[in-house]
Amino acid sequence: MNEVKLERGPFCRKDLLSALAGKQAGKERAIADRTRRVVLTSLGVLREQKVDRKRQSSLALVALVLFLVFLGPFLWKLTDELIGGELIGDYTVQITLGAVAVSSATLAAMLIAGQLRRRL
Repeated sequence: MNEVKLERGPFCRKDLLSALAGKQAGKERAIADRTRRVVLTSLGVLREQKVDRKRQSSLALVALVLFLVFLGPFLWKLTDELIGGELIGDYTVQITLGAVAVSSATLAAMLIAGQLRRRL
C-alpha cells in the first residue's frame, strides 16, 4: 500500500524504490562480482610490476658491483703506474688503459641494452 502512494508522488523514482526494496539484488551482485574481478586483476598486475622493478634494480646493483670488482684492479694498477713515474707510452700502462676502455664500453653496452629492453 505504501508503494502505491510513493509511486504516485512527484519525486518518485521506481528504480530507486526497487533498489531499496531489494528487488534488483541479482543485478547488483553481478556488478559487484565484475568489479571485484577487475580490482583483483589490477592488484595482480601491480604486484607483478613491483616484483619486476625489484628484480631489475637488484640485477643492476649486482652488475655494478661485479663491474667494480672486475675494474678495480685495473684502475689501481693504472693509478700506481702513473703516480710511480711510468709514461703513458709504456706497454703495461697501455694494456691497462685498454682494459679500462673495454670494461667501460662493456658497461655502457649493458646499460644501453637494459634501457632498450625496458622500452620494448
